[in-house]
Amino acid sequence: MIDNFDPKNIINSKFKNQKINYDRVLQELVNNWKKSNFRPKIMIHSCCAPCSTVVLEYLSSVADVTIYFSNSNIHPKEEYEYRKKVQKDFIDDFNIKTGSNVSFMADEYNPNSFFQITKGLENEKEGGARCHLCYRMRLDRSALKASELNFDYFASALTLSPHKNSEIINEVGFGIEKELEVTSLYYLPSDFKKNNGYLRSIEMCKEYDIYRQCYCGCVFGAKQQGIDFKEVIARVRSQLKEE
Repeated sequence: MIDNFDPKNIINSKFKNQKINYDRVLQELVNNWKKSNFRPKIMIHSCCAPCSTVVLEYLSSVADVTIYFSNSNIHPKEEYEYRKKVQKDFIDDFNIKTGSNVSFMADEYNPNSFFQITKGLENEKEGGARCHLCYRMRLDRSALKASELNFDYFASALTLSPHKNSEIINEVGFGIEKELEVTSLYYLPSDFKKNNGYLRSIEMCKEYDIYRQCYCGCVFGAKQQGIDFKEVIARVRSQLKEE
């Protein structure tokens, strides 16, 4: 790809010696695609349907988007399976309503991989070192799949959440890109919560009747919040019966 399709070139030219505005970087990149009539293939890691809402609304008209559901951190398995189902159902509904052609792929569920990388960090507060490793685990998987399938970019919908540190997520993404050493695959930076993105996601959840979970996903964070997993499983089963 030519230089103006590489987000790092935009960052180096526009944000020397100042804090990077990742939302502006993405906007400029999208403008470059439009000017060049370039429609990239983007693999977007998504943790759940709510976080993917605004991401799809923004990117599906200018790119061929695939949502990659890789979230072995989610506990219990019943909750994981239900979030996966809700994600796929939303994509199907979004495609029908908008005439888009967003694709869906799911990674295998392997919670042991999450427990291995977070060993010793079980008592870390939400948003700390344990979460950063979790971002890394999921973006790693997404980047490898994107590379395998010859995508142009890999990205994360995690930056939509006001509870996630977008700067850390973007640093992780760029770090993975560098380590992959695949010259044809770029990390796509973002800060999807900007421009009322998070508020719009709440609106879209209502429009599409999307299930909004009450905790991020992992057993450790859930316990810190006082989540009762018996109630979680009962709620999931109840939701499935209603459907």
